[in-house]
Amino acid sequence: MAIVSEIMQQSGVAFGTSGARGLVTAMTDRVCYAYTTGFLQFLIEDEAWQPGGRVALAGDLRPSTPRILAACAEAIRDAGGEPVFCGFVPTPALADWAFARGIPSLMVTGSHIPDDRNGIKFYRPHGEILKADEPGITRQVVDLDRTRWTAEGMLDAPRPLPEITPIGAGYVARYVDFFGDTALQGRRIGVYQHSAVGRDVLVEILTALSATVTPLGRAERFIPVDTEAVRAEDIALARNWAAEHGFDAIASTDGDSDRPLLADHTGEWLRGDVLGVLCARALGLSSVVTPVSSNTLVEKCGAFARVHRTRIGSPFVIAVMDAALANGEGAVGGYEANGGFLLASPLDRAGRRLGALPTRDAVLPIVAALVAAGSGTLRELLDGLPPRVTFSDRIEAFVPERRDALMVWLLPEDEAARHVHLDAAFAPVARAGLTAIDLTDGVRLTFANARVIHLRGSGNAPELRCYTEAEDQGAAQELNRAALGLVATVV
Repeated sequence: MAIVSEIMQQSGVAFGTSGARGLVTAMTDRVCYAYTTGFLQFLIEDEAWQPGGRVALAGDLRPSTPRILAACAEAIRDAGGEPVFCGFVPTPALADWAFARGIPSLMVTGSHIPDDRNGIKFYRPHGEILKADEPGITRQVVDLDRTRWTAEGMLDAPRPLPEITPIGAGYVARYVDFFGDTALQGRRIGVYQHSAVGRDVLVEILTALSATVTPLGRAERFIPVDTEAVRAEDIALARNWAAEHGFDAIASTDGDSDRPLLADHTGEWLRGDVLGVLCARALGLSSVVTPVSSNTLVEKCGAFARVHRTRIGSPFVIAVMDAALANGEGAVGGYEANGGFLLASPLDRAGRRLGALPTRDAVLPIVAALVAAGSGTLRELLDGLPPRVTFSDRIEAFVPERRDALMVWLLPEDEAARHVHLDAAFAPVARAGLTAIDLTDGVRLTFANARVIHLRGSGNAPELRCYTEAEDQGAAQELNRAALGLVATVV
């Protein structure tokens, strides 16, 4: 017998901003089995699932995913459940299918991080596991029969996964039924496929909406496409494809296809927090929830009755969306700086309904923005927004000890001394005096010229994230470079 929290400490596999994640070498079959068993025991305790019931599972395209899926399926069987294997499909497709049937689900994915890591996202029958649920999972005592594991913590005799239950058609229909099968007629769209698990279904959806679609850049090895820190090679690819093919847009997603990438006709990728605003406005939402790291143009554009700010991570966005629904704030949705869009309210338009999907989705913001552009360009939509630009970058291999040392340097205990210290350090970088310090998630600094520097340790990988906001792209990038340069000299 073992407690899940003890296994977390021993393995280093822990809950981050989106599920449990860790190194593939640490995510042994035994660890993944324990996490899944703890999840199901917690649902039984919470009267959200009973033995004999179904549990849906799917995965992304990284090499370690099939092995981890087999360990999770074994845990489901041993808990008395029926594993329903939905194949290798987008996370939102799995969630949408499972929510509609009122069954729990789990997605094996490391999302956008390199394939030396992986993770498991857990879903209740009608929504994500929230931060308040995690202690209920980690305190579970699970039975780990010592005779079943090798010395390396792998199953002695893993059983094959069940036959695939196909679910893609319902995910395609979700968008075609709402937007209409001629919504993108006349549009020429490239789809950067790389190793995204939704690379084929995205082509299928855009084609079903009558776009002319060209698949691009399909990869056989896993590529860690991060929609918040787009690689230089992906920037170059989009620009070259746009020049070569004359596309109206280029679309893509991250590894598990819950975070979007959308480029305009010139091949310039839109920031996720800008795409989120375009989507929310196109859907006519009245209340929008987004993390503190997102661009302030959501407030400045004046399109929404209420804007709520949260900590970074979809569980925090969902908790505040739930509160907004309870407060009767009308049509509610949210998005993250990575572009993933969460729809809390069902929407009705001209006799068509789009059901709520309160988990990150990449397809909705891509399609909503393209439909909103009509016969014009995405650039014209962007030109109608306030001139605020965000940029993000990171320092990789930023270990927890280094992160903790940085926080000590950033935040002297005395608040008055803190403001003086941070102003002295960062005002020369921002070229204006410090006016506000926000500690909602990390350290977010706002300056008299409305520029922003936001430093935060990643919850998914050993990285330091830096988000900057300024009046134009060049200023935002230079501010980011200077802020990270300063940090690198401190710790």
